[in-house]
Amino acid sequence: MAAPSRRSLLLLGGVAAAGTLGALLPARPARTPDDSFVRLRARWLEVTAGSGFDPAAEPYRTMLRTLGERAARHRDAMAPSDDSLWPGRPFPSFGVTPGRLQAMARAYALPGTGLTGDAGLAGAVAAGVDHYRARVYAAGARETGNWWPWQIGVPKALLDAALLVGPHLGERRSAALADAVEHFVPERRLAFYRGTSTGANRVDLCTVRLLLAALRSDHEGARRAASALAPVFPLVREGDGFYADGSFIQHTHVPYQGTYGAVLLGGLAALLAVLRGSPWEVEAPPGFHEVVERSFTPFVHDGLCMDAVSGRAVGRQPYGDHARGRAIASALLLLAESAPAERRSRWHGLVKGWALRDVARPMLDHADLALHARLAPVVADDAVPALDEPRGHRLMPMSARAVHRGPGWCAALSMASHRVAHYEHGNGENRRGWHTGAGMLQWWARGHGDQYSDGFWQTADPYRLPGVTVSTRRLPDGAGEAWGGSCPPARWVGGATDGRYAAVGQHLYGLGSTLEAVRSWFFLDDAVVCLGAGITCADGVPVETVVDNRRTDAALSVGPGWAHLEGHGGYLVPGGGLRTLREHRPGTGADGQAWEGGRTTRAGAAGGGRDYVTLWLDHGVDPGSASYLYVLLPGATLDGTRARAAGQAGVLPLANTAGRQGVAVPSLGLTAVNFWRGGAAGPLTASAPCSVLVRERGDGTASVTVSDPREDLDSLVVTWNRPVSGLVEGHPLLMGATAGDRLALAFAPLADRQGASLTVTVSVGPTGST
Repeated sequence: MAAPSRRSLLLLGGVAAAGTLGALLPARPARTPDDSFVRLRARWLEVTAGSGFDPAAEPYRTMLRTLGERAARHRDAMAPSDDSLWPGRPFPSFGVTPGRLQAMARAYALPGTGLTGDAGLAGAVAAGVDHYRARVYAAGARETGNWWPWQIGVPKALLDAALLVGPHLGERRSAALADAVEHFVPERRLAFYRGTSTGANRVDLCTVRLLLAALRSDHEGARRAASALAPVFPLVREGDGFYADGSFIQHTHVPYQGTYGAVLLGGLAALLAVLRGSPWEVEAPPGFHEVVERSFTPFVHDGLCMDAVSGRAVGRQPYGDHARGRAIASALLLLAESAPAERRSRWHGLVKGWALRDVARPMLDHADLALHARLAPVVADDAVPALDEPRGHRLMPMSARAVHRGPGWCAALSMASHRVAHYEHGNGENRRGWHTGAGMLQWWARGHGDQYSDGFWQTADPYRLPGVTVSTRRLPDGAGEAWGGSCPPARWVGGATDGRYAAVGQHLYGLGSTLEAVRSWFFLDDAVVCLGAGITCADGVPVETVVDNRRTDAALSVGPGWAHLEGHGGYLVPGGGLRTLREHRPGTGADGQAWEGGRTTRAGAAGGGRDYVTLWLDHGVDPGSASYLYVLLPGATLDGTRARAAGQAGVLPLANTAGRQGVAVPSLGLTAVNFWRGGAAGPLTASAPCSVLVRERGDGTASVTVSDPREDLDSLVVTWNRPVSGLVEGHPLLMGATAGDRLALAFAPLADRQGASLTVTVSVGPTGST
């Protein structure tokens, strides 16, 4: 494990940090039953491939028959040679050959495939595994290219196939495969929690080592593989892992609940289930289920996992966000099997709600065998209510992400900071995701669950991602360091939230650009108020703020200071200057292929392209201190948008400068200010940079919520120019409160709170003091 100075291993639920990899397990079972690996192998198949279904009932009958037919085609087409196992699939063939062998093995092991228990099929799998092992994955061979297929992808598939066909592999070939895996994935890969042995990678490496132990019937190897999961569970304060605010980071700087996070969650769920009742059982530490819910469920919307936390995988395939959502749903259902009853009921309700609302990519229709077998009974159970996603705000400053839910809509904000990358590219993927962290604001109105799924990343203009402020300077593909290595110097990234509303801000620095600005988003029930100020740049090109970029052919209506997209929502731009564009964009692929002079040259992955409506504000070439204000109205009707533009918006700007940005919403009793520097804005004053949100609740009380996004405050004094009679509920970091004609709150150092908000409650009305 890494030294505490690098990672704060705060075990979930307040348990002391683990000192050894075996901290979650007994030192060693005194006696191991002889059939332990027989049961382990059987449980592996049940958990990973599916169980509890009737193979003669639909849709399982068709699923299994299809698997068998595919396995038969693979078997019949096998033609081993020195450079391939199948014609047209030359070695190393990481993505195809091991996967085909695994599918064939599952057709042998699962019921109802038409090839269940077929010795000829099992023999073909065994021969294929050994052929690939001898020519590609051999002990003593040298890794080439990316490390992942050698240490995770290939050994997981080959070991899975080998275990499923069992004795057909034979002792000699089993030993040779074990030696090869030992060569590429030696046990020392689990000795230290760092580098490529953290997070999802660590779970995968533990899985490989456990399967290797199962192949060898190695009791001590199984114990060590299970013990090595220990460092995955503790909360961290930097680097890879789970954070107290719900963030999950992989690759040091990339928010990653999608893809890597889903892999980690699914892998953990599988291992905990497989090992349950075995001599090597792992008990998740107290609080783990709460961490899972806090980290993953905010980013799942109607069955999809948001792009904001999916790194370079966003453009991997159309509807990839729904595939990631299914992976998270599958893991939750598996974890629920051993969760406390209340948690299990809640997760069943959440997943059922996702499944029923995902009309863009119905979850059951696209589920694999294992997910379908777990999900179908939950969906069919009338005693399980389909839960709505909880309304309100979730701010995760440690990953520079925010999620907000209002009635009938949901939004996700992506920012970059000194700890969070502008974007991630690697392995040739996402080479044009440059501006993801420049305030990309993705939002979903009711009925538009495929807005960013159906070819968006294959067709959208990468310089005009929704919500961003950018220099239009052309960037090379893969600008910045790979794997999320490029972070801006910005420290003021975060904000304050009371759980329902939020003031979120970003000190923006452009990637490969001189662009700098301060930006704020104020999240309300039915609107997002967007402010920008201090927009400066010297790139010699125009700077734009993209109000929105919708993949739609819906009718666009534009009036003085407003716009409306039929079926989507409205936009208010009080200062005018809104520019619009309707265009059909052919596909390029998110990796940037076939892109010339800023235009696409072929249809590419999206198959015929997609229609877009873009709305933006042009700040001109090399702006000195430009600003903007606009209001997003998700789900608003045309008449409602016109009415809000006519003066019924109800949002009063308090400040929009490089020093302070704030708004008041009298109907909500809300006042919120992001203080980039200390000073005053409306009725609020702060002694130092911070974020403040005040809400009068209508019951004679008001909440005052503050945060230190920069994580550097030794002290803070916030003043609210409003008569206050006294303190109702304080906070341990509140050092003093003075009531009277105005409220003054003095706070102790906030630097150690990781940007988290804290709230105090006061009584408003007749004056007094405390």
